[in-house]
Amino acid sequence: MAGYENLQQVAQVLKSNGTDGELVMGFREIAPEDINLKEPVFIVFDGLPVPFYIESFTKRGNTKALVRLTDICSMEDVEEIAGKAVYIEEDNLPEMSLEEDGYAALVGWVVLTPLMPDQVGHDGEDDGHDEDVIAGLTGNLCEVGEITDFIDIPNNPCIEVETENGAVMIPLHEDLILSVDPEYQEIIMQIPAGLI
Repeated sequence: MAGYENLQQVAQVLKSNGTDGELVMGFREIAPEDINLKEPVFIVFDGLPVPFYIESFTKRGNTKALVRLTDICSMEDVEEIAGKAVYIEEDNLPEMSLEEDGYAALVGWVVLTPLMPDQVGHDGEDDGHDEDVIAGLTGNLCEVGEITDFIDIPNNPCIEVETENGAVMIPLHEDLILSVDPEYQEIIMQIPAGLI
């Protein structure tokens, strides 16, 4: 989409809901309630982003919403855009932070995990300094997947991560978090064996 670098994907059209043009939209970068209903969303046709305005919007769960868009009036119209990405202008993205939004701000981040010593082939010596291990993680990390949801289970918050083998739930326990990088939206975790 040359010339449209200011657009950011925030959702995807999942399917129709009924026969009169209402659709189900799944959100990835932002929570449904954070969308600015006064600003257009964009869907790409033939390489060009086409603006649509939101006529009605009803949140469904943490990551989905029932939406009506201008000029989408039938099930056939929805089927034409089903599966397409939905973009908004970056200026309209809400600012999210771990301080204000808590762990829900992690949706869209990437989870990384350190490779085991036998996977990276170093000399196996351990000097006992955890901070050295964390500082030396660069280049010895394995991408687990993208965080698609935050599940606030009392006393056991979890993140849902989309891996190459499907979605998995990972406990968001402070003992498992090695580092958090808001600039690159990455979280490095020591993931218990058998979870991924």
